[in-house]
Amino acid sequence: MSMIVVSPLARIAEMAVRHKAREMISLLAANQDFHRPAVISAERHLKLAMNDITFAGTGDLIAPQELHVAKIIEFAREWDQASPLVVHCWMGVSRSPAAAMIASLAVAPEDDDEALAQRLREASPFATPNMRLVEIGDDLLGRGGRFVKAVKALGRGTDADGNTPFTLPLPTREPVAP
Repeated sequence: MSMIVVSPLARIAEMAVRHKAREMISLLAANQDFHRPAVISAERHLKLAMNDITFAGTGDLIAPQELHVAKIIEFAREWDQASPLVVHCWMGVSRSPAAAMIASLAVAPEDDDEALAQRLREASPFATPNMRLVEIGDDLLGRGGRFVKAVKALGRGTDADGNTPFTLPLPTREPVAP
C-alpha cells in the first residue's frame, strides 16, 4: 500500500530508513538547516521555506503561499509511489500533515475529502493541519471547499510533544475490470 510518512525533523532519517523512502518534502523556516538523510535523493527532495503561520504580514515570517502548494502538488504527481514519501516540518503537527493531505489528493483526486480527514485523524490524534495550506490546496486542487470543510470538522488535535511520526495511507483503489 502506498503511503506518506509524516515526521518531525528530529526523526526524518529514522523514518526514511525504516520505510525505505527515497523522496521527501521539507517545510521549514527559511534559515533552518538540516542534513538530508542519505537514502533520499537530492533530485527528489523538495525544500520549501515557510513558517507555521496562517496569515501574511507577520514580520519576517513567511506564510505558506500558492507557489509552495503548487510545488507540493507537482512534486507529489511526479512521485512514483514505489516507496513511501516522507513529508516533514519542525514538529510534524501542522505544516507537514497539511502538505501530506495535499499530496494525497494530488495523486488520488478521486478520494473523498472526509475520508481523507478521517484517515489523518486515525493516524494521528494530534495533527492540526495548517489551514492556510489547506485553503490554498483546496483552491488549487479544485475541491470546491470540501477539503477545507473536512479539515475544519477535525478540529484541533490533542497536544503533542513533536516527536511522534505517523503514516497516512493513500486510498485503496479498486481494480479496474477488464
